[in-house]
Amino acid sequence: MPSDLERAMETLITVFHRYAGKEGNSNTLSRRELKQLMESELASFLKAQKDPATVDKIMKDLDTNGDGEVNFEEFVSLVVGLSIACEQCYQQHKGGKK
Repeated sequence: MPSDLERAMETLITVFHRYAGKEGNSNTLSRRELKQLMESELASFLKAQKDPATVDKIMKDLDTNGDGEVNFEEFVSLVVGLSIACEQCYQQHKGGKK
């Protein structure tokens, strides 16, 4: 039986590939695919952003090799960054309860 962490890794891979390749390369996300992924899978985060260019900015930041697409490694950096921010909020909230 897979552990929680193993299931989380499998989910990351599955979600990435659910959106990747709808417009071409099945191993990358185009800007439109990234936007669709974020609107569906990160809706609360996206709604909290006030800047309508958020997806474009994220795309630019993630696309480290400059090919106009986001590969899995680049996508994971988004998940890591958001996870770190969430963990920091968790620590602040937890600390506030003491």
